[in-house]
Amino acid sequence: MPELPVHEIDLAPFRTGNPSERAAVAAAFDRAGRDSGFILLTGHGVDPVLVDDAFDAWQAFFDLPLEEKLRSVAAPESEGLTGYIAYGEQALAYTAGGTSQPDLVEAYSVGREDTTDPFFETYRDWFPANVWPDHPPELRAASDALELALQDVADAVLRAMALALDLPEHWLVVRAERAVVTRTCNRYLRGAGFEPLPGQPGLGGHTDYGMMTLLVADPVRGLQVLRGGEWHDVVPPRGSIICNLGDMLAMWTNDRWVSTMQRVLPPSPDDGVTRRRSIARFLDGDPSMTIDAIPSCVEPGAVPRYPPVQAGEWLMAKIIGGQKAQPVELHEGGLTGATNR
Repeated sequence: MPELPVHEIDLAPFRTGNPSERAAVAAAFDRAGRDSGFILLTGHGVDPVLVDDAFDAWQAFFDLPLEEKLRSVAAPESEGLTGYIAYGEQALAYTAGGTSQPDLVEAYSVGREDTTDPFFETYRDWFPANVWPDHPPELRAASDALELALQDVADAVLRAMALALDLPEHWLVVRAERAVVTRTCNRYLRGAGFEPLPGQPGLGGHTDYGMMTLLVADPVRGLQVLRGGEWHDVVPPRGSIICNLGDMLAMWTNDRWVSTMQRVLPPSPDDGVTRRRSIARFLDGDPSMTIDAIPSCVEPGAVPRYPPVQAGEWLMAKIIGGQKAQPVELHEGGLTGATNR
């Protein structure tokens, strides 16, 4: 399986460099966005120990007996935004207009904690209360420490992206201040009791719904991106962060930037790997915000490719689509499939 030439971008020059160095980083984001929308971030400043601590804490939770993990299932009205999801309880291919066997992954999601402002009460459906497990006791602290570091990375990336789109530097950061932010830890297993059926995915083919995703993962095969009709491996070196663009940003940029179809395969016995873990930080937009084409991304006199859409309505339709699926064909074409709800 060919490996995708992910665009590697060093964030350090954007943080501390001169204007020309910062402009070069912004231009690199523009090239990546126009090509695959998948970026390997280095120079991001996140201490690898924070990642290791978070993985260790989540691993201790996943190692618990199933009946104990199921105590952390969130209320139905959370629509999967928070709490534990057991193996086989979702099928992300459906969110992209596809069909698939259930995903062979267990996951745990938590959202924002800073939701006391009246705005969050108005949009409470998108900000349900978190459910934290009792064990291990260090899990919440480890998860929150990593979140603070990833938030800093996300803000730097958004600032560089804004400059790439000829916008004021903090234009995207301001519009993400009240965004839905979900942290999801995934565990994929291979072995007795966890052997996939033919063609069963770890996560089915899908595009990410929102603005962008930051991902830390074990440095093993599993994540794949669909390009030119072929699935390409994306293996993140230890200490790196994968950044990929989501549907909202593709619509916002009028398809100047792309939201690429991706999937995750179960661990490969050929690699001698029986476990793969990842932590994804989904930045999914302010639910009250209308996503309309950025003027610099629309040719003079042209009509934007997408009608305006409220971010919250888009997000909820995609989440529900992964749980209330109807069989249809899977398309490669990113948003062409993703908008089929």
